[in-house]
Amino acid sequence: MTDAAIKSAILECLSKVAPEADLAALPANANIRETLDIDSFDFLRLLIALSGKLGVEIPEADYAKLGTLESMTGYLAKRAG
Repeated sequence: MTDAAIKSAILECLSKVAPEADLAALPANANIRETLDIDSFDFLRLLIALSGKLGVEIPEADYAKLGTLESMTGYLAKRAG
């Protein structure tokens, strides 16, 4: 799976968690939770949606590694093979 496809999947899932957010303006290195004002429950919903959509297991111990769009894309690219 390409980085572009993974980023598209992330943005699609984010649009469901934060429908009012301007995702086109989200900087790749900005903290997603802070920038979009997403609480821990919505962040968990995002990760569960991504796991299901991409078929990638995301252990709770790795949640801290997924703070930005850039880090999330890189992490998922490695896990998606």
